[in-house]
Amino acid sequence: MAKQFEGKHVLITGGGNGIGWEIANQFQQEGAHLSIFDYNEGALNNAKEAFQNKPTQAWFYQVDVSDREAVDRCVAEAEKNAPIDILVNNAGICIVTPFLNISQEEWQKTLDIDLTGVFNVAQSVCRFMAKRKKGVVINMSSKNGLDAEFGHAHYNASKAGVIMLTKTIAVELGHLGIRANAVCPGYVRTPINLEVDSDEFVQNFADRYIPIDRVGTTREIAPMFLFLAREDSSYINGQTFVIDGGQLSGQKPGQELRDEIDFNY
Repeated sequence: MAKQFEGKHVLITGGGNGIGWEIANQFQQEGAHLSIFDYNEGALNNAKEAFQNKPTQAWFYQVDVSDREAVDRCVAEAEKNAPIDILVNNAGICIVTPFLNISQEEWQKTLDIDLTGVFNVAQSVCRFMAKRKKGVVINMSSKNGLDAEFGHAHYNASKAGVIMLTKTIAVELGHLGIRANAVCPGYVRTPINLEVDSDEFVQNFADRYIPIDRVGTTREIAPMFLFLAREDSSYINGQTFVIDGGQLSGQKPGQELRDEIDFNY
């Protein structure tokens, strides 16, 4: 039985760790060739160990997405290996600092990676896609691009920018056969936040904010990227998809209120 991305070439930024790694893993399992961009050398080496000896091909590039010259060079090299069919713009950072304490350097670094980096890679890749009049762009935004969170002014602003950038790509390039959509995860357990957030913090967060009473996993986020890249999703363009356990749906009732309601109907 043929796999759904047999022979397709998927470029994934930030593909050496966390959600990006899982997206790469699921695309590879479905027959895709991979180009992995990652700034972190250790994460890139982990990706090499995971993907380079698989039946499909994989290429690896250590690149800072905020460096346009490096992006253009690496995209051109990836294109020489095989035409890029699908771009997953996943690379990003998140620094928690209250608004009044954000330094100019911290603000600029966040925007340079989380927004300008998405622009850099998307524009570089789409210039090749436009010549073929075919391609899929899936940009990683966040529920923070739709709903502000304390201590994340720079991150919130960058992720909101990603959503509008995605819509603009969809409007401008749709007639060239290029579709663009954005995915907005909520709180997801990744290796990075496992190092920072205690289990108690995570459960308290879920209890307070997430209707299904738990946070997400990378395995629950990745399938949306595969869905949006499929041929039978060809009429989906310029849209924003939230995967957050219902956090943005409304205010979650506290346990006391839930205890007052009889759910045994």
